[in-house]
Amino acid sequence: MATIVGAITTSHVPAIGRAIDKGLQDDPYWKPFFDGFPPVREWLAKVRPSVAVVVYNDHGLNFFLDKMPTFAVGAAAEYSNADEGWGIPTLPPYRGELDLSWHMIDSLVEEEFDIVTCQEMLVDHAFTLPLELLWPNQKSCPLRTVPVCVNTVQFPLPTAARCFKFGQAIGRAIESWDSDARVVVIGTGGLSHQLEGQRAGFINKEFDLMFMEKLIADPLWVTRYSIADLVELTGTQGVELLNWLTTRGALSGEVAKVHSNYHIPISNTASGLLAMEIV
Repeated sequence: MATIVGAITTSHVPAIGRAIDKGLQDDPYWKPFFDGFPPVREWLAKVRPSVAVVVYNDHGLNFFLDKMPTFAVGAAAEYSNADEGWGIPTLPPYRGELDLSWHMIDSLVEEEFDIVTCQEMLVDHAFTLPLELLWPNQKSCPLRTVPVCVNTVQFPLPTAARCFKFGQAIGRAIESWDSDARVVVIGTGGLSHQLEGQRAGFINKEFDLMFMEKLIADPLWVTRYSIADLVELTGTQGVELLNWLTTRGALSGEVAKVHSNYHIPISNTASGLLAMEIV
């Protein structure tokens, strides 16, 4: 059966793409952020994943405010990137892992998750930038991929508890896939930030660091908070931490931290990075 080698959670701020394109990795503003990734790349080289399941929130390339599924899973042979208007260069298509996609879809439906199946799917910066950060300077991503979208945009949002259970179901699906593939689960978004309204620029470092700490050994800690609580604590876009929680749910048993990094601000966003493995 397939093996989950671990999980990585990281921010997906669009400005990261422009910084990569302009070669600003050593710029004083960006350096503390980019310096967080080499230890994670070293770990990836050691554990050698061949497939990435990427948990993120779509920003309008597939779904918009009038049609926003709670959960969606890609089932395509490849996933194209498209211009979102952020000034990020469009990247080559990403190879899909169709067999795992359909196995996950079947398994998730059997576990009573009502998901949207996407046999055509565009992927935005929330999918592409983390992969570019983890496997830089590649003509194309070396891993096959399965995109998984979680609604963190249009209310009502799924609860933290529901997202964790969704992640657990994803983990069970991966581990029951009849394959010798090595799978890394990647969750993107956050951490605390709000881009509009009277609280524009809001960042909650104390909560972010507590969330990152609890995600390792006590992920259910965050399920005590309602979505309204999480918006208050992290900002309207900070609820992207639901993608981190979903990703953590995919890891069963005892989990250890491989590496972490936290830096503020990146484009009015608290940027976090956390790599985890099952021990």
